[in-house]
Amino acid sequence: MKAASAIPKRRILGALLPIIVNTLLASRICVTQSVYPLLKRTPPPLLSPKQFSSPCHLCSFSFSSSSCLPALHRPTCTAPWLSHSCSSLSSLPMAATSAVELPIEANPLLLDFEFPPFDVVEAKHVSPGIRALLKKLEDDLVELERKVEPSWPKLVEPLEKIVDRLTVVWGIVNHLKAVKDSPELRSAIEEVQPEKVKFQLRLGQSKAIYNAFKAIQESPGWQSLSDAHKRIVELQLREAILNGVSLEDDKRDQFNKIEQELERLSQKFDENVLDATKKFEKLIMDKKEIEGLPATALGLAAQTAVSKGYENANAENGPWIITLDGPSFMSIMQHARNRSLREEVYRAYVTRASNGDLDNTAIIDQILKLRLEKAKLLNYNNYAEVSMATKMATVEKAEELLEKLRSASWNASVQDMNDIRSFAKNQGAVEADDLSHWDVNFWSERLRESKFDINEEELRPFFSLPKIMDGLFNLANTLFGIEVEKADGLAPVWNNDVRFYRVKDSSGSPIAYFYFDPYTRSSEKRGGAWMDEVVGRSRVLSRDGSSVRLPVAHMVCNQSPPVGNKPSLMTFREVETVFHEFGHALQHMLTKEDEGLVAGIRGIEWDAVELPSQFMENWCYHRDTLMAIAKHYETGESLPEEVYLKLVAARTFRAGSLSLRQLRFANLDLELHTKYVPGGSESIYDIDRRVSERTQVIPPLPEDNFLCGFSHIFAGGYAAGYYSYKWAEVLSADAFSAFEDAGLDDSKAVKETGHKFRETILALGGGKAPLEVFVEFRGREPSPEALLRHNGLLSASA
Repeated sequence: MKAASAIPKRRILGALLPIIVNTLLASRICVTQSVYPLLKRTPPPLLSPKQFSSPCHLCSFSFSSSSCLPALHRPTCTAPWLSHSCSSLSSLPMAATSAVELPIEANPLLLDFEFPPFDVVEAKHVSPGIRALLKKLEDDLVELERKVEPSWPKLVEPLEKIVDRLTVVWGIVNHLKAVKDSPELRSAIEEVQPEKVKFQLRLGQSKAIYNAFKAIQESPGWQSLSDAHKRIVELQLREAILNGVSLEDDKRDQFNKIEQELERLSQKFDENVLDATKKFEKLIMDKKEIEGLPATALGLAAQTAVSKGYENANAENGPWIITLDGPSFMSIMQHARNRSLREEVYRAYVTRASNGDLDNTAIIDQILKLRLEKAKLLNYNNYAEVSMATKMATVEKAEELLEKLRSASWNASVQDMNDIRSFAKNQGAVEADDLSHWDVNFWSERLRESKFDINEEELRPFFSLPKIMDGLFNLANTLFGIEVEKADGLAPVWNNDVRFYRVKDSSGSPIAYFYFDPYTRSSEKRGGAWMDEVVGRSRVLSRDGSSVRLPVAHMVCNQSPPVGNKPSLMTFREVETVFHEFGHALQHMLTKEDEGLVAGIRGIEWDAVELPSQFMENWCYHRDTLMAIAKHYETGESLPEEVYLKLVAARTFRAGSLSLRQLRFANLDLELHTKYVPGGSESIYDIDRRVSERTQVIPPLPEDNFLCGFSHIFAGGYAAGYYSYKWAEVLSADAFSAFEDAGLDDSKAVKETGHKFRETILALGGGKAPLEVFVEFRGREPSPEALLRHNGLLSASA
């Protein structure tokens, strides 16, 4: 999951340092930059930042999932490339083979599919399927090393085939764990994960491959190579070094043990967070206890109760079950008048996975200890330096940026809190003089409603998912000249609520596909919102040998599902989240780079990869775009003009506070990976308290152990990289300002600028350094002015 590339010189840094904040939280993406990271797909990729939890969250177009693919796409081939290695299964442990009822050639993970058979893959397929695949890929690697030459056909093409096959198959398994979790699937993955990690280490540390790439770089023909080819070579050489290719035998063994254990610990961390989230349930029988909750929240709570065995539960009479899933948690924090209920739910949330069998504290300590050991083995001072080796920034520049943002946000955040206190006091709130964390969101929501006369819940009927998706696809057509159409039934899906889409260019030819899984499923689905690749664009992996293999993506969100006969009615934040994840998907799907190792989101520096996603969010505030999608789901009435103007005005509401919250995460991340000494005088919680003194107006609770649920950095790809959200906001805001400069009301200029954005930011992938790509689009290096202006913080920066 999914980050790095040859580091462009720091010309961008001068522009980035004076930057100020945006009001949005960040999303998580797992981006793959080269061979080794491409295979490390533990938690889902691109995550979104719109919700209260640190990872971010994302119509009821119910349809039947196909039990098999249509004849044209049915995976009837039984993986002939695997047949010669099937006999090798006899060497596997008896337990691994005896439990398998199907012959190995019928294992759905090993079929020659165009679209993965998500509907039939089960836990029982994982162990035999992955082991057989690893055996075949090991044979292929041995053959590659035996015949390797410093040329594209004899090095890069066979290497891409090995990498891709494992990436795709492991991606299926890992994706199902994220969206259809079960004890059996966890156990199966845990059983084979060490073998998978062993192989990817073997691949990442291949000296034969490393030497061949080095020979290409040192050859007389180096300067004549394309940008994409140079980038691939540079990425592979850098990643090989970071993967320990230069380590001596004993140190390499130690390095490999660390990598194995880090993989295991990250998976366990993630599972503990999911289990702790699922574990909390608050049954409410008396409606007075949840007074203030809007109808949508009551409906969701009643629907949850029905799923838990309360068959007669309904929104009006209950009973209701409150959970820690994003939609349920946020409805309590923002709307429940019952202060004791808010407190109970908040305390449960910030102590998730921090006690009992699910306690992540020791896991965090061990992860940080092992990351530091890994850094030392690679001759770095700390793990943050390892992380920055694959990014545009340096530790010093990232810290400098964060401090400038923090100092500019602090006074605004203090004023935010004073405004909330004053408002609560005027409303007669007994807690006004002593607001706590479970009060802030409730009273800030009341203040926002009062100040802008906007009730987010009352706006839900104007944001139905079917209409939002239609509007999003129309915008994509206007900006980028593509058509998105439903293709349900073309590919198997993992849940009946999942939709499948085909993307076509202006000539009507398919250029990509994607899945969309929109709704929360607390019993089996990880929280947050993310985008990831299913397969990437590739010339080498063309199915017909002439054209390219088309990219396929999936977008996963966790928004409120339909209730009764109503479609999924969304909050404005959920609308932003869908636009955000679609931005990531566009960069994956609209790439024109044919070299698979740097196509789409692969090969893009991590602190630039949020550019397209955050760029797309800006269109939620564009009048024509928003008014086109904001239609009442029953009457068809458009969102009133005065409400649109209030939404725009409210965009910068509590900008300082929301910025500080993200800066707490980013600063804490860097502190833990630069200054924290495992087993030293400070605990991880001491570090958090120290960081919070500078980033939280209200100090955290003594028992606030949110670190135990900080999946971004302990189970995702954002370790020593959470600052990336802020870094990329500069790029995305400046990119959108190109449309503002051209004239947002000038349809011809918007289309021309959209075409240029597609041909650069979306098309070039990781085949060119992000700064060069940005300059190609914008005509200059990035400026923070647009970000400051969008967030209403220009005066603060001065």
